Amino acid sequence: MTKAIVIGATGHIGTYLVPRLVEAGYEVVAVSRGKRPPYRDNAAWSSVERITLDREKLESEGTFGTTIAELNSDIVIDLFCFTLPSAKQLVAALRGRVSHFIHVGTIWTHGRSTVVPTREEAPKHPFGEYGIQKRAIETFLHDAVQRERIPATVLHPGHIVGPGWLPVNPAGNFNPKVFSMLARGEPVTLPNFGMETVHHVHADDIARLCLAALAHRSQSVGESFHAVSEGAVTLSGFAEAAANWFGNSANLNFLPYDEWSQNQQTEDAKATWEHIVRSPNCSMDKARRLLDFRPRYSSLAAVQEAVQWLVADGQVQTT
Repeated sequence: MTKAIVIGATGHIGTYLVPRLVEAGYEVVAVSRGKRPPYRDNAAWSSVERITLDREKLESEGTFGTTIAELNSDIVIDLFCFTLPSAKQLVAALRGRVSHFIHVGTIWTHGRSTVVPTREEAPKHPFGEYGIQKRAIETFLHDAVQRERIPATVLHPGHIVGPGWLPVNPAGNFNPKVFSMLARGEPVTLPNFGMETVHHVHADDIARLCLAALAHRSQSVGESFHAVSEGAVTLSGFAEAAANWFGNSANLNFLPYDEWSQNQQTEDAKATWEHIVRSPNCSMDKARRLLDFRPRYSSLAAVQEAVQWLVADGQVQTT
């Protein structure tokens, strides 16, 4: 039985990835920094080996990579790596010891788009520490494939969605109040003209893409793939669809971002700016061609499932 280690296993992606690996016949080791449960129950977890590791502490001691390598796995999937030194330590320890290494990055490695939908090979000009570090990791891994035959694949998710956590909303932030207002037919003000885009992906589609990369190893090693829905959505179109979920028509107003932000909580205004300044709109053609992969969820279907959970949990108020 092929052994696979998943680092960050109980988070958004791991919640779906670990059961899918078990169902596909892998022996799975789930590594996480704490003992919190995954976002949804699945009987497959009963056959998974659970290991708790403090990555930050072990990396500071220079032992995280060797600790993972000593688990003697064929496959390592890293869902929780955010800096180049972190990636380098792990890869150095895994060199010559794994048949496939998958790193999960972000579409924010692109920065601002020029031609949309953006393809993986488009010139990249990331900004902000998160995007810059993820781009540096991607460059390092691609170089390692060429220079050292490291069997690495990089997946770049969009805005991850699923039941149990807050999705990016039609205002470009994470405040569930926006969905509550749309559900009640109340006026909602969006920044600018509402034509900026967000590009969601259901966490289960990312899990499925990981399995596709493993199944098509010769096509995926040395490559990067977007992990998004088939189409981005505009903020205004997103708002209209969300209102329709509750039998309403969206009552939308618009203000230039600088004016709009003055009436928002600081963290909401910042999150909105981070999303709309990038306005991602990425292509899934490469995964379709090389890995025979198609996402099952559209952006709107993925978010609707998450919002239904938020309603049931009382975080979105419909009356």
